[in-house]
Amino acid sequence: MASSRKPQSLFSQAPFLKGELARRTVRERISDKLASLVVSGILDVGDELPSERELASMFAVSRETVRGALQTLAAKGIVEIVQGARTRIVSARIDTLKIGVTSPSAINSYELESVHNARLLVERAVVAEAAARIDEATLARLEQSLAIQKHTLRDPVHFLICDREFHVAIYRSCGNPLLADFVTDLYTFMLDHRRQAISRPGAIEKSYRDNLKIYESLKRNDADAVVAAFGHHIDRIYATTSEILANRPRDKKTG
Repeated sequence: MASSRKPQSLFSQAPFLKGELARRTVRERISDKLASLVVSGILDVGDELPSERELASMFAVSRETVRGALQTLAAKGIVEIVQGARTRIVSARIDTLKIGVTSPSAINSYELESVHNARLLVERAVVAEAAARIDEATLARLEQSLAIQKHTLRDPVHFLICDREFHVAIYRSCGNPLLADFVTDLYTFMLDHRRQAISRPGAIEKSYRDNLKIYESLKRNDADAVVAAFGHHIDRIYATTSEILANRPRDKKTG
């Protein structure tokens, strides 16, 4: 008698990865998220972090969890917590942290063209699967993120923190943690340059509109529309990053 069981797809869950994630506390995961913002270039030494309340809203956790994560980073000398003032980044020495499956220095060693083509190939497949699998809880998080993004149109750093969480939540909806981590690596490529690009007049609003279109497509479970929206977004990031790299001062040693 033939089995009625469906074969597992490429996007099937990896149980050992799920177990590894479950063993980490929420505070540890938020601490790693904040550290990854420094490593990837979204946050730089001297930057002030959003308030505990704002961070709790961005990460969908309690203020106590955020406070514990910040204390962990303070103990490592990465942030400075001063009573009555915003927590500030004081060190970027987090060389061993992996954001997805590799380190920022490793992903940044690739050429822009290679990363762009990889994003078009892999990320669009991942978000197409996410469109079919996304649940109501994740859609609610994305909607909340968009509400926060709308109030950060003049604050590049805060917007990029929200934007990263928005994208990672979508990637994780594909059902495969390994692929989600890999696409997160691609997202973090040259984020220090993206911070520069997003600081230009009107740039945040364009990204916000991209995210709004992505959300609306996900809400309809319209995979084709989600892929098209991500493709447009990825192409725009490629264009702005190319422009910044082309205008970057050339090293005197290399001419």
